[in-house]
Amino acid sequence: MSLKAKFTEHPATVGETYGEHFVSAMGFSLSMLRAAFCCGVHALLPFLFVKTGSECITELHDRMVTHRSKLPPAGDAVNSKA
Repeated sequence: MSLKAKFTEHPATVGETYGEHFVSAMGFSLSMLRAAFCCGVHALLPFLFVKTGSECITELHDRMVTHRSKLPPAGDAVNSKA
């Protein structure tokens, strides 16, 4: 497997280029970091960020499911990039 293929194989299975996948994955990462911080603060001070963690999980799930529903089946995404 070529080095380029290692960077593009998975993004192609979700209908994205490497750059698109990078931006999407970083968006998820930053959202999860924010939620982790808020959950940590909530653990110490339970009156703060009462719903932030669950709201983040709901938002990320909606983003992933909504995005996934717009994509062609995985086999089609890979074949169209060939």
